[in-house]
Amino acid sequence: MRAVVQRVTTGRVVVDGKIVGQIGKGFVVLLGVGNNDGKEDVEYMAEKICNLRVFEDGEGKMNLSIKEVGGELLVVSQFTLYGDCRKGRRPGFTDAAPPQKADALYRDFVDYCISKGIKTETGVFQAHMEVELTNDGPVTLLLDSSKNF
Repeated sequence: MRAVVQRVTTGRVVVDGKIVGQIGKGFVVLLGVGNNDGKEDVEYMAEKICNLRVFEDGEGKMNLSIKEVGGELLVVSQFTLYGDCRKGRRPGFTDAAPPQKADALYRDFVDYCISKGIKTETGVFQAHMEVELTNDGPVTLLLDSSKNF
């Protein structure tokens, strides 16, 4: 499982001209699911993201988690995080999970974050989405669960 995590002051997803997910201070998470991902990847990524200490404390140091600052999550499915651009000019997506598996693990990730008490909004799986955000910092992190196991 791969994620691009961006600390934001605001974020939203628009589908067909309608806002389908919107947050204030928190993280916009672009989440990709790979062929070999399973429940352990969901738990690892959700725990890691929910506990990342990248929000500023009273001294201006990145020392607080999203839970500690009352932040929100906007989770957007992003199969293109598994695009392989090493050969040719078109990315290949053979390492991305098929839609049914990806959707199930994406939903499990969202449910896990909600179970941790974090307000969590989403995009629409497999829809053409417009993702808008105001990156705070900027702070952008890349996570890959396969590099942990």
